[in-house]
Amino acid sequence: MLFIKVINLEKMKDQLKDNWKLFLIASLTLGLAPFNPPHIWGKIQWILGGNAFDAQKGLQPQDWFDVLLHGLPWILLLISGILNLVYRKKSV
Repeated sequence: MLFIKVINLEKMKDQLKDNWKLFLIASLTLGLAPFNPPHIWGKIQWILGGNAFDAQKGLQPQDWFDVLLHGLPWILLLISGILNLVYRKKSV
């Protein structure tokens, strides 16, 4: 059972590492949409400004989903980049 989980983790790591082009395209399209200004940038400013947690004008559940939807491609691209750098250093 443990052997199967290790294989699945290796497969998942390889998929995250190998699909960096897909994550880049998703980040530049879905991650930045709408483009002028990028929607995710406004949400990040709202969260970092502290207004996201305000009781009256804070982020609603659909806003948090929106942050997840627009931010996930960037997170996956970051993870893929890190895995590619670490994997490259191991094989040298």
